[in-house]
Amino acid sequence: MDFSIDSKTRALRDRIRTFVDDVLLPLESSAASYDEHENVAEGLLGELRAQARERGLWSLQMPRERGGGGLSVAQMAVCYEEMNRSIFGPVVFNSAAPDDGNMILLNKVATPDQKDQWLQPIIDGKVRSAFAMTEPAPGAGSDPSMMLTRAERAGDKWIIHGRKWFITGAAAATHFILIARTSADARKGLTAFLFHANTPGWRIIRRIPIMGPEEHGGHCEIEFDGLEIPDAHRLMEVGDGLKATQIRLGTARLTHCMRWNGMARRALELAVAHVNTRKAGGDLLAAREGVQWMLGEAAMKLDVARLLTMRAACCLDTGDFARAEISMAKIAASETLHQVVDTAIQLHGAKGYSKDTRLEWMYRYARQARLVDGASEVHKMVVARSLLETGSEMWNWKTQAAEPTASKE
Repeated sequence: MDFSIDSKTRALRDRIRTFVDDVLLPLESSAASYDEHENVAEGLLGELRAQARERGLWSLQMPRERGGGGLSVAQMAVCYEEMNRSIFGPVVFNSAAPDDGNMILLNKVATPDQKDQWLQPIIDGKVRSAFAMTEPAPGAGSDPSMMLTRAERAGDKWIIHGRKWFITGAAAATHFILIARTSADARKGLTAFLFHANTPGWRIIRRIPIMGPEEHGGHCEIEFDGLEIPDAHRLMEVGDGLKATQIRLGTARLTHCMRWNGMARRALELAVAHVNTRKAGGDLLAAREGVQWMLGEAAMKLDVARLLTMRAACCLDTGDFARAEISMAKIAASETLHQVVDTAIQLHGAKGYSKDTRLEWMYRYARQARLVDGASEVHKMVVARSLLETGSEMWNWKTQAAEPTASKE
């Protein structure tokens, strides 16, 4: 099993690292770099995105023919991790949620015309997008089968009624992907639709206050009251909404892990720099056994999360759904991020709890990781179901594809 990366991926990673170190990290210490929701300010973001595009670091997950970098999922794991060593990183490179997952879904399943209309503007950075699935109780949360928002067909259009909440980026989005119920069928009862923000029949009720910080556009509660969507803007076939959701969330969950691993790495970098310079009782903190135990455990758990993430990425690249592998990576990466940032704060003492470092920002951000795209407990159930269904087969190593036999002349 080879976890090495090829020279082209390494060179791309190094270019991202240089951009992050030289351009992004210095900006994090300036209050002028942030908007009112503690994310990178819009004006500055536009400038940084232009620089990323000029350096060939833009939309790397998308096909080359559409202006992207054509990366495999395994290559994304390397590059996304490097991007999120800066808290500004993913959105600067157009690799942040929810646009990232929406682009990947549309690229996989949209028709050519839909890609031109709905996908290309997101790739180009001209618009942002949102994925409207989650509902307030008793509607759909982690279980899409509980979906209450309904779409009723009227000729060549669909009429939407219902409510969604915690829709990330909705206040800044122009293009929306909506999942709604079109029948009572347990497996084929949901359908995916595309709509534009200026279409009447829907509204943002509120931008839900969170512990923060927030992505651009926040996490919104929205209401549909007669939104009309042409059937031409239906994504996939009627009844394929659950399938669309599974396609999107599989890779999207893993790209979260990639980014979280990068943020955890940054937290450890800050911790190491601090303990290598801070003295207590005449000795550097780094020389103390207890500090070494804390760092060693954090480093080990981070490497486990990285390896699980890369394994799942390699599985996706072979065409495997990798459900159990993605769930294991999601559990490990989300919980490790929270623990690593907590360790870094502890090693910094009161300074880590202050806004003099980025650690308190990371800590508040990290807490949501164990909830978004399925809580850790839900993913443990996915892993358990895999074990119950396959038994000891779950532990078998996957077989590599056979290399072609050299022809004899």
